[in-house]
Amino acid sequence: MLVYPCGLDVSSRSLSFLAARLREHHRRIKSRWRRLPVGRQALLVLAHLRNGTTYAQLAAGFGVGTSTVYRYISEAVDLLAALAPTLDEAVRAASTKAYVLLDGTLLPIDRIAADRPFYSGKHKKHGMSVQVIADPFGRLLWASPALPGAVHDVRAAREHGIINALDQARIPCWADKGYQGARGTVRVPFRGRWETLSTGQQAVNRSQAKIRALVGQAMATLKNWRLLRKLRCSTTRITGLVQAVLTLHHASSPAG
Repeated sequence: MLVYPCGLDVSSRSLSFLAARLREHHRRIKSRWRRLPVGRQALLVLAHLRNGTTYAQLAAGFGVGTSTVYRYISEAVDLLAALAPTLDEAVRAASTKAYVLLDGTLLPIDRIAADRPFYSGKHKKHGMSVQVIADPFGRLLWASPALPGAVHDVRAAREHGIINALDQARIPCWADKGYQGARGTVRVPFRGRWETLSTGQQAVNRSQAKIRALVGQAMATLKNWRLLRKLRCSTTRITGLVQAVLTLHHASSPAG
């Protein structure tokens, strides 16, 4: 396999943060020798998450075995996932905002037609559903554990306790029609065909659409980590990957 230098569009803050966490972990478990120093391990992990670089490619580029790459990535992802903000922490952060935006996204996975629990009728593909909370500027605050793609957004929001948490904190929330019936502080557009809505209802729906459009920035923040654009790993590992990406996002943001 040929090896060549390649850029990685991740801030040095992310690299320093991950390297520091790995160094603390190695010291805690008294791991004295590794094939790669923590800085190189952190770079390897970021290349996998950000670019979706495969184990075999990373093994060739870093001069280690594929099993070593797997262990290094699993170790780092577990560390990062454990540091991800909980829903309660996200709600406390959101309590200082005028409102939040709630939406669901599908992370495509490699599955066959027979795997119906993972098939999203809305997106017409197999995947895992993740709920995202963003602030009024579209900045990513929180991402939920992953559920099979067949789970509808409003059901996923209930299962994660998002609706109750926002309602108890009295935080206004804007969401799309996929959250019809959520109640609490969740506000959704009026249902019905456009031409059957009153002028006032059309104005409300138009205004809400402009507000909700900003949640697309939070989705883009998540999927800029290219590994999440097409996942080929076990579905049991996807929540950890999402949580790891969330931790890195907060660590690299100015407020993080």
